[in-house]
Amino acid sequence: MLKSFADAFRGIFLLVKSERNFQIHVAALICVSIAGIYFDINRFEWLFIILISALVMGLEGANTALEKLCDEVTEERKESIRNIKDIAAGSVLIASISALVIAGLIFWKHLI
Repeated sequence: MLKSFADAFRGIFLLVKSERNFQIHVAALICVSIAGIYFDINRFEWLFIILISALVMGLEGANTALEKLCDEVTEERKESIRNIKDIAAGSVLIASISALVIAGLIFWKHLI
């Protein structure tokens, strides 16, 4: 069981170390967290921030893993592989747009 946790943390480390998009998500989470502390958002608002951030970062990790798996399967340019990668990236985009909307709803009242 400990090895499973160690492997999972290794995966997170690899994402942070080597994936630019994941690094952007981490930076956004840091900025939103600082804003949340500064504006003293309530528990309910923190809940939404934490949940949507976990969703975005989890999907980014899954997207990265899927892209790497596809690259291992074939180096050929295949339409089916392109579609798989684009669908996975689209899933991250949907979550990221949702995160922006949620952040806007939470921080709008503090910025006006």
